[in-house]
Amino acid sequence: MIQERLIARVRELCRADERLTAALAYGSFVSGEADEHSDVEFWLFFDRAVDPGAWLAEVGPTRHTVVNEFGTHVVFFPGLVRGEFHFTGREAIGGVAGWPARSGPVDRMILVDRTGELRAALEALPAEPATQPPGELCGRFANWLVLAHRVACRGELLRAVDALTHVQRHLLWMARLAENRTQHWLTPSRAAETDLPADVVAVLHRATATADPVSLTAAVSAAWTCGRDYWQRLEQPVPEALFAELDAALRT
Repeated sequence: MIQERLIARVRELCRADERLTAALAYGSFVSGEADEHSDVEFWLFFDRAVDPGAWLAEVGPTRHTVVNEFGTHVVFFPGLVRGEFHFTGREAIGGVAGWPARSGPVDRMILVDRTGELRAALEALPAEPATQPPGELCGRFANWLVLAHRVACRGELLRAVDALTHVQRHLLWMARLAENRTQHWLTPSRAAETDLPADVVAVLHRATATADPVSLTAAVSAAWTCGRDYWQRLEQPVPEALFAELDAALRT
């Protein structure tokens, strides 16, 4: 795959660049789940200033580069292959130990580690991220659900659709926890169609809306029906007064 060639080229550049203290790869190619649609993703830790544009030009031909809202350089390679490159200083290596989890085996993640700092930070991480407490998940689900309902009632249909994306993310977390399918926890929509039972996926699909009143009403109702069941499975006692109001407003 073109992604494998890009990873090999980045590894080559990292090893040759003496300004670089450490570098790692993360994501699907590290976890062993990559396919032809996967991104290539890297953290690069330098001990002196570099020009990210010039460094990326050495990787190969690109269609465009943009710095996203998180400060990451996102590169579009030919074939619409995405690359994410975090350019930062050596002092940030220690912060890796505060990440939620590793992407995969440490040896597969490390591209360069001239001081051993990166290995120590990665080995301090758990292999899997911690899940969120059930009560926290369920309460946040209700927060977004009520917002989606209220702004839809006001006629802000696009805002309601936006709120429903947060509803669905929390529904996915609730489903993963209740079904004991907590792989891909940090991105709960990833591989949901294969991770979760087919009947659960079907219900989650019904909780997806387009920006028209009929679709939104149906999606909000489906989301509450699904979330109600998972809430009862995940935590007892449930807030009965809230359940009663949501039943009256949203169940059809």
